[in-house]
Amino acid sequence: MEAPCQKIVWDVLPAIRAAIAAELVHRGVSQADAAKMLEIAPSAVSQYLSGKRGYRIEFGDDAKKAIGQLAQDLEQKRVDNLISRICDICRQVRNDGEQCRRYEGRCGP
Repeated sequence: MEAPCQKIVWDVLPAIRAAIAAELVHRGVSQADAAKMLEIAPSAVSQYLSGKRGYRIEFGDDAKKAIGQLAQDLEQKRVDNLISRICDICRQVRNDGEQCRRYEGRCGP
């Protein structure tokens, strides 16, 4: 049996990073620059965008808004704590419950 935190690490966080990377590229940011902004390897951005990495999760409206705002803030260099912002989005996704319903258990608070 997998613990809920394993689902977050393997499914939710990669999906959040993939969505942020896609939003940045949609805004005209290069994949290389998106990787720098997200502090990940350029190959990870490429894999997120091609669907080879990061699960496709349907985010709720609040999470979508937060992802868009984070992408905008990254592009404008207005992010002081990237990890904190990603954690906020993760909490929104977990609290929304849609993602957690995919599993027999809960993702947790």
